[in-house]
Amino acid sequence: MMQMSPGRTRSSAALERMVLPALAEGGYTWKVQVILGKRLGMGAHKVDAVAEEDGRRILISIKWQQASGTAEQQVPFEIICLVEAMETGDYDKAYVVLGGEGGKWRTFYTSGGLKRYIRAAEYVEIITLEDFVARANQGTL
Repeated sequence: MMQMSPGRTRSSAALERMVLPALAEGGYTWKVQVILGKRLGMGAHKVDAVAEEDGRRILISIKWQQASGTAEQQVPFEIICLVEAMETGDYDKAYVVLGGEGGKWRTFYTSGGLKRYIRAAEYVEIITLEDFVARANQGTL
């Protein structure tokens, strides 16, 4: 079992081990744990990373789901918050990256199922960790 230091999550481990090296390979620069402002006027909205390339700024939020639970329930709210960040900030794209094998809703989310219920979800792409790493490696985010 992977041991993590206090305050470190599986999402942050995936970011460090897989996402950041893939961004580097794809020619992106990045900042991690970026505070975008207030989450719907409430507490701080922090994303795992903001990647940049050729003047494009991309928001990256990682949700790790090893078994069914709260991460899958956080995805719709995260979509809403990322849409707001894109509307109020200077961002070109946003991704919610789903890692881990758990979660009954993974296929529903990655196939665009939320677009029926959250109209603005079309502006945020929900993608598996593996697909995100492949795109980042190729510089095609």
